[in-house]
Amino acid sequence: MAAPFSWPIRVYWEDTDAGGIVFYANYLKFFERARTEWLRSMGIGQAHLGERTGGMFVVSETAVRYLRPARLDDELRVTAELTEAGRVAMTLRQQALQHAGGELLAEGTIRIGWVDAATLRPARIPPVILQTLNTR
Repeated sequence: MAAPFSWPIRVYWEDTDAGGIVFYANYLKFFERARTEWLRSMGIGQAHLGERTGGMFVVSETAVRYLRPARLDDELRVTAELTEAGRVAMTLRQQALQHAGGELLAEGTIRIGWVDAATLRPARIPPVILQTLNTR
């Protein structure tokens, strides 16, 4: 089994609350960045998906568990790992870990669906994208 995709993230002041701890909702932003870079690493640039395919990915469900806080200036490693891919949606397991030592800070399950870019109605993920995802 291949290792999950990993993306480095530094915690900036804007990511934290008044106490210098990462605000809980910002882990979703970190997860989004890692998913975007995971797709980009396979040649799937989200900025042009709508133009090329007429569709796009949208988040349809999230579940996040918080274990330890990240703090201002921490270096994190955020992962993305495909756990299920269907015709209209896929599920990913994601983690935020301390870069040094690998301590697990937060983990989540994110479901993203494919929608028609014009109507935002569910549609089938283009076969070329599914093939790319399933070969990784």
